[in-house]
Amino acid sequence: MKLAGLKSFENAHDESVWAATWIPATDTHPALLMTGSLDETVKLWKPDELTLERTNTGHCLGVVSVAAHPSGAIAASASLDSFVRVFDVDSNASIATLEAPPSEVWQMQFDPKGTTLAVAGGGSASVQLWDTDKWKLIATLSIPRPEGPKPSDKNSSKKFVLSVAWSPDGKRVACGSMDGTISVFDAARGKFLHHLEGHFMPVRSLVYSPANPRVLFSASDDAHVHMYDAEGKTMLAALSGHASWVLSVDASPDGAAIATGSSDKTVRLWDLSMRAAVQTMSNHADQVWGVTFRPPGGPGPRAGRLASVSDDKSISLYDYS
Repeated sequence: MKLAGLKSFENAHDESVWAATWIPATDTHPALLMTGSLDETVKLWKPDELTLERTNTGHCLGVVSVAAHPSGAIAASASLDSFVRVFDVDSNASIATLEAPPSEVWQMQFDPKGTTLAVAGGGSASVQLWDTDKWKLIATLSIPRPEGPKPSDKNSSKKFVLSVAWSPDGKRVACGSMDGTISVFDAARGKFLHHLEGHFMPVRSLVYSPANPRVLFSASDDAHVHMYDAEGKTMLAALSGHASWVLSVDASPDGAAIATGSSDKTVRLWDLSMRAAVQTMSNHADQVWGVTFRPPGGPGPRAGRLASVSDDKSISLYDYS
């Protein structure tokens, strides 16, 4: 397996690019790369030329997360302004605006069926689940407070929820916190199951393996990537190699590899059979906030693609084979 650089787009945004994901192909559009930036915009890009399809405005502070519905028809962007904007991909018409208290909207992800949007709730120490039919809040998954004589404010800030991921069967939601804990919930029952331990610094990114709903990958400021059996509560591997914070992790559609982005300015490709980094890409001049593999499906030949985004305002596109 390897990555080959295809194209880099300098100054893709006016400020740092903090978020990226792929919008699946539909009858009306190819798979599109969606990026979100501190410049308050969301941009949609054609996949291979990295030509700009559209710029969405509407947030009044930086965009911290973007999410695509599995149908490819709708998408969402979350901002430091504490609003989540849900919009139609083809027309950019607003479908819903979800409001949260300040600093309670971070990463978000649609479940595999597209019926629910999970939003990492930051300072609320919880994950909010929104129904995508009526756009109503249907559940709040709260991280249990540590046992103790009396919970202090200090404890709640440690549970600040940064990252969220759905298992590929839609049965589990996992979230990562500032203190390094990962919490796993039963999505249907809205019930906390257990913590996954091993990180001691913020867990900024989580992704389940598309090949195995038990396997969860985490990226942390401790410079490690962990691979867990999220049901058995065991760490399967700790992958080291980055020289600094690991800000983003994504799994390849074939489940054979993961890619990571780090504040050491690199993107790394990891072979899961070897449990080791097999390639390091140094296209970016600043920290890499997002890495995202293009989902399978859509018309025409489907070469593997990975995109990365950075504080250097650029987007890089790679062939994955």
